[in-house]
Amino acid sequence: MRYWLFKSEPSTWGWSDQVAKGSVGEEWDGVRNYQARNTMREMKIGDLGFFYHSQSEKAVVGVVEVIAESHPDSTTDDERWDCVDIKAVGPFQTPVTLAEIKADARLAEMVLVKNTRLSVQPVTADEWKIICEMGGYS
Repeated sequence: MRYWLFKSEPSTWGWSDQVAKGSVGEEWDGVRNYQARNTMREMKIGDLGFFYHSQSEKAVVGVVEVIAESHPDSTTDDERWDCVDIKAVGPFQTPVTLAEIKADARLAEMVLVKNTRLSVQPVTADEWKIICEMGGYS
């Protein structure tokens, strides 16, 4: 299993929207960045990801699971763009902010710290464990 991070503006698609989709989940569509698209092409069913609220919150708020591997993005006819489907697994007891992540020396090499603009990104197993502990997620 591998780990990922999915960023979304809560005013566009927030954690509550993801939870409302239930086990059916939702396409993680609209990504128009080659690096993020390529990252999604690496994902496998059962992989887990952090759901990250960008913009004003800037915090990891929950965990999602990949339920469909990379396929054409239904929001465009441009065949260059793919997406995966994800479903909510569970919320963090306490959101983990970007400031807290940046303040933890163990997370200094995390993609989120080094490239805060990338909307879909890999997370190492060690980073996953640390952030889950910080957020009270088990």
